[in-house]
Amino acid sequence: MGFRRFEDSEGRSWEIRVRGRSEWHFEPLHGNPLARRTVGAPTYEEDPFELTDQELQQLLNAGRQGTMRTPRSPFKD
Repeated sequence: MGFRRFEDSEGRSWEIRVRGRSEWHFEPLHGNPLARRTVGAPTYEEDPFELTDQELQQLLNAGRQGTMRTPRSPFKD
């Protein structure tokens, strides 16, 4: 299965990669200076090809930057 390509309202290109039932990644394509964004997958659809560009834009706007949270150390105060 291929990845869905999407152009946002600002004209930046993204590739949507499904990482499970609960998480999708918006990967920036060539010319897009933004970082990867991780979003919660919609509960009503499992396939990004079935969503409209408006629905994808809403997911992208709600997504957070693709940074990993580090677990809290039990040795810190």
